[in-house]
Amino acid sequence: MSNTKNAGKLANVRSWLARAKLDGLIVPRTDAHQSEVTAEHDNCLEYISGFTGSAGLALVQPEQALIFVDGRYQVQVRNEVDLSAFAVHHLHDDPLDLWLKHHGKPGWRIGIHTLLISGALYERLLAGCKAAGVELIALDADPLDEIWIDRPPRPVGLIRVMPPAASGETSASKRDRIASKLKALGAHQLIETSPDSIAWLLNVRGSDVAMDPVPHSFLLLDADNRAQWFVDHRKLGNDRAEFELSDVTIADPEDFLGAVGRASAGKTTLIDPDFAPQAIRARIKTAGGQTLEQTSLLASAKATKNATELEGFRACHIEDGIALTNFLAWLDSEWHRRRAADLPLTELDAEEQLIAFRAKHPGYFEPSFRTISAAGGNAAMCHYHAQPDTNAAIEENSFYLIDSGGQYANGTTDVTRTVLFGEASDEMRETYTAVLKGFIALVTARFPLGTQGHQLDALARRPLWDMGLDYDHGTGHGVGHNLLIHEYPHRFAKKPNLHNLEPGTIMTVEPGYYKAGVFGIRIENQVEVVTDKPGFCRFDSLTLAPIDLRMAKFDSLTAGEIDFLDGYHAEVRTRLLDKVEEETRPYLVWHTRPITER
Repeated sequence: MSNTKNAGKLANVRSWLARAKLDGLIVPRTDAHQSEVTAEHDNCLEYISGFTGSAGLALVQPEQALIFVDGRYQVQVRNEVDLSAFAVHHLHDDPLDLWLKHHGKPGWRIGIHTLLISGALYERLLAGCKAAGVELIALDADPLDEIWIDRPPRPVGLIRVMPPAASGETSASKRDRIASKLKALGAHQLIETSPDSIAWLLNVRGSDVAMDPVPHSFLLLDADNRAQWFVDHRKLGNDRAEFELSDVTIADPEDFLGAVGRASAGKTTLIDPDFAPQAIRARIKTAGGQTLEQTSLLASAKATKNATELEGFRACHIEDGIALTNFLAWLDSEWHRRRAADLPLTELDAEEQLIAFRAKHPGYFEPSFRTISAAGGNAAMCHYHAQPDTNAAIEENSFYLIDSGGQYANGTTDVTRTVLFGEASDEMRETYTAVLKGFIALVTARFPLGTQGHQLDALARRPLWDMGLDYDHGTGHGVGHNLLIHEYPHRFAKKPNLHNLEPGTIMTVEPGYYKAGVFGIRIENQVEVVTDKPGFCRFDSLTLAPIDLRMAKFDSLTAGEIDFLDGYHAEVRTRLLDKVEEETRPYLVWHTRPITER
């Protein structure tokens, strides 16, 4: 049922439009850092619409409102948003810039707060407006400050140190490396607005937003290795002796744009156009500076993990595998126990128990994202999150999908398993087997050095394509080291991703299939890119947990696919059997036995 509680908030936006003499306001999902998960202070799109997904934007006008979301949220948005108030569009297939081009009216004045929109997206919106004779008005102040009366304050979560023993390199060494690259590019300075890249560079972690261990801040680093860190001083606490900040100037975030202007006159500044807000680009231009626009040097350096970081990933995946396998055994036992007692086992029951299993393990901080615990038709929403009013029981003869992860002191995990209690229909078996085959095809791929994610994406989709099916999300993403679960810049997706997969890159492999209102399937492992034969790379699985094969059609698997599954399960059994709880061991042995014994 559509949500109507935001009608008054939409009316407030329209009242503001009238006072500002504008014909529309663009409200993005993002904050000034282009964060995927934002603080409550920055949940502006949710405030006006009720949409809680992590990607989207809206255009509010006096007589209509549009909301644009990607393929992951096409079902969810229709459950959360008042469809009599908002028209739903696809964020990529039918984007706002093209809508403005085709439907904009000459003379319209559309406002946008340029600190919340990347330079690249601003350029596309500007082009769409110009094509229709629409004026795009850059707003220096955030209109939601006036519209959102009880707006929550900005977060001031405490910052902690990521010591070199865990990070593998001092902050000073990292800054030296980046400064040298700046000089080689002929740039005088760089501006970084992505909190995870700044956290990596300065060897810190934060707590502004749950599950995203990064402090919201801005950074200016020059080619002589002078750094200004624009961060709320309250986040650093009273004792700063442990931080590597002796040669870093701490400044007020409110002074950031002013400092950009002062530092940019006559200089070339490197920015990432996909993340740096348009307000930064405009400030540099006004100051008489130039921009060099390319992927962030920090993001590229951060994506290739060093030996210490990789060892941390491997170690935390053992702990995570123990927790997940204990959970899967508990789930199996508890489901049957409750069924015998005619008691439901719900999505929230399972989510709570999995978090409890992870919390027992050393180095665990918190989930790495909100668990997707999804039964039946709820699993058809790729990023569904169970709520009290949607909390479904895990039913017999129906898929249950659990996508979860943990933040550990030495790494970050992300894993999905789909399980079934009872019997699967022929359609369920065929689609589950296709997803499984696609998963194996990508996980076992060997590829030349210089290969990019989009060049491998079709391997995971081919078995579904052969059936005339597909899924509307990427096949995998980079993962940060006790940082963000979705780490830029690497992706497996149809859309070109022009970043080479190099040894030391951490990725997920997660094909799926979703039948709206009926079921969802996803199988996901985290993998490490490693060297293989001369000039080639391959993936090593980091994730250690059984893959449910009760729904697989074994006669559809090739000998190579069976060898992979048997080999993977043998490794899971060997690595975990003496570490899981005693009552878990029969489950682990049973679910990792060779396919010939099934």
